[in-house]
Amino acid sequence: MDGVLVIDKPEGPTSHDIVAQVRRVLRVKRVGHTGTLDPMATGVLPLVIGRATRLTQFLLKDSKTYSATIRLGFSTDTYDALGTPVGSNGDPSLDLSHELGDQVIESALNKFRGTFDQCPPPFSAKKIGGIRAYTIARRGGPVVTVPVQVTVDQLRLLKAENSRLQVEITCSSGFYVRSLAHDIGQMLGCGAHLQALRRTRSGEFDLTHAIPLERAVQGSGEAKNMVNPAPPIADRILPLSRLLRTLPSAILTSRGRRCASNGQPINQDELTHIDDVIGMATSRVRLFDETGQLVAIAENRDGALHPRVVLV
Repeated sequence: MDGVLVIDKPEGPTSHDIVAQVRRVLRVKRVGHTGTLDPMATGVLPLVIGRATRLTQFLLKDSKTYSATIRLGFSTDTYDALGTPVGSNGDPSLDLSHELGDQVIESALNKFRGTFDQCPPPFSAKKIGGIRAYTIARRGGPVVTVPVQVTVDQLRLLKAENSRLQVEITCSSGFYVRSLAHDIGQMLGCGAHLQALRRTRSGEFDLTHAIPLERAVQGSGEAKNMVNPAPPIADRILPLSRLLRTLPSAILTSRGRRCASNGQPINQDELTHIDDVIGMATSRVRLFDETGQLVAIAENRDGALHPRVVLV
């Protein structure tokens, strides 16, 4: 059982909790995810299963799209609604989004478009001296995170009402929407935190591919009493051949397949693909055999395709 299962994560469980549940339902050991969602966040959580775990390194780098609600008026120690308020500015009954006005808010948002350095939240999985930042924060110690370069391709203000900003963000891997909410509050001078977050896309996967967690795990209890039962979610797993579709592909000859499966470089005469893939200006290529099975992901360099991840 190999491929990607996209879960529509509910609020509450951690990404690790969901991996554990799906691992039990599918009865496979190798299950992982391609980007953590905080417990309060919902939405697209792609899970890599079986041999697809070897492709995690590529899927982790994909951009993501989020729908977020930012609450103006005060910050919290975790930068989200689960934290403890650490400051308040003004009358909480005021509609700060109205008081500030769209022009001021748009000016602040514009500071967070493009490429810039972002400090991860103190309550995050980033390591400081080999220790998770959230471990230090929970102990009451000082947390000084190192800024990381991130990119925001799109940041749209959808609605500003009742001291809340509804925004849509498309951003690079490693971006913290919690930090965005906190930093916007600092920029506006009123404080802010993330109140709600939903991921609508992770790379090539969006909500149309997703199955609610409840549906994914339903019936698993009955399945234990059956002989080799088909897991109820097996037909929702996207096969390896449908992954990394933004990469160009090449079809191997039988000899090319043998070379690729052994990690050996592939030359042009070991491809049946009519395009000059080796001459293309691309760094990675998907290699398929003549039956349509994904054999490997190769790097295009030195006039040949060098298998980097072999899947057979």
